[in-house]
Amino acid sequence: MLRVGHQLFGSLRREYEKAMMPLGKAVGSLGISPNALSILSALIGVASALLYFRGTPLLAAAILLVSAFVDMLDGAVARATNTASRFGAVLDHVLDRYVEYFIVIGIVAGGFADWFWGLFALIGMLMASYSRAAAESVGGLSSCTVGLAERQEKLLLILAGSVLIPVLPLALGYSMIIIGLLSHITVGQRLFYTRQRARDL
Repeated sequence: MLRVGHQLFGSLRREYEKAMMPLGKAVGSLGISPNALSILSALIGVASALLYFRGTPLLAAAILLVSAFVDMLDGAVARATNTASRFGAVLDHVLDRYVEYFIVIGIVAGGFADWFWGLFALIGMLMASYSRAAAESVGGLSSCTVGLAERQEKLLLILAGSVLIPVLPLALGYSMIIIGLLSHITVGQRLFYTRQRARDL
């Protein structure tokens, strides 16, 4: 099931990358750099977090979608203009993590989730990210992107919880619980994957 899910997201990723190539060329022709778009995406994401804090989850979710679109656009510009760089990739990943953490804080501060489950989710997200970084640096793996809790899944759970708020007031709280569980499971998956692969290095 996990492999099928990753294949599905991988296929969707290839399709949207192909579809966004013309837009990437158009934006790149304006002289807008991928790094500038990464920063803009992060700022929009922080605005979404503030909207969760202000108690407007549907508007926050809409702004979060805009942030995700701009985040996809920076990659499209980088590919279309051949300006991809290692620093740009690192910057994009770091800013993505900041946005995720601010969103969780905004959801908890806005009263949509209990602080315990928000912290549970936040620690899981931090450790899932750290376990990947450790596997790829200390562990010597070229890539360790396995696991249930990738960025797309977390984003979808937050968006789903936001949309369901009118009919299920605790929806975002449930989203935090699920994100936390999936994130901690992902840590275990990445440790297991590293243990298996490190033997071959």
